[in-house]
Amino acid sequence: MQAIVLAGGRGSRLDPYTRILPKPLFPIGDKPIAAILMQQLQSAGVDEIIMCLGYLEDLVKLYFQDGRQFGLKIRYSVETDPLGTAGPLRIVKDLKDDFIVVNGDELTTLDFQALYEHHLAMQADMTVAVQKKAVSSSFGVLEIKDGQVTAYAEKPTLNYWASMGIYVINKRIISLIPENKRFDMPDLVQRLLSEHAQVVSFESQDLWFDIGTMADLEKAKEEFEQLDLP
Repeated sequence: MQAIVLAGGRGSRLDPYTRILPKPLFPIGDKPIAAILMQQLQSAGVDEIIMCLGYLEDLVKLYFQDGRQFGLKIRYSVETDPLGTAGPLRIVKDLKDDFIVVNGDELTTLDFQALYEHHLAMQADMTVAVQKKAVSSSFGVLEIKDGQVTAYAEKPTLNYWASMGIYVINKRIISLIPENKRFDMPDLVQRLLSEHAQVVSFESQDLWFDIGTMADLEKAKEEFEQLDLP
């Protein structure tokens, strides 16, 4: 099984810390975030990882090297200009028919093998790992038609499906990604939908952190240091 780890972003939401250390190398206990991810992927059956790099690429390469310490083969694909979260896939060589794509700062207990097998069973062009989230409004919300109030809800809770930033992709869709241009995963999903491609979801209730602030990172540390991860 093959996986692409996207680790080229600047992590601007965690500035100024990311000025000297890329977010995938932020420590959780005695391991960087991306090292935990590598071990999870290896345990799920991944034997080759391509790391897509850009910002502070040398630090990432120095830590992970060729992957032998993780029981993996690791190779690198480096962008000279920022290409977003989907654009880097266009320049990766020797892709297998189906492969996992995951952000290099993911902290989750998602079952990657189950995700991959679901993708194959569905014969999908893309599978998106998703989680149900709820957002509570701090305002009263009205429905209005032709200037008339037709409904009112006081501080309602809105439920939605959130992308976890984890995908399985079939390489036949790579041609839909433009060359040498910034292109993000939401752009790719929209293009796939416009082409009537097979885009499916994989619903997860696993632990998952979107680390956007130092407070998020500290909370993730507390949770993950209690787990018996590989």
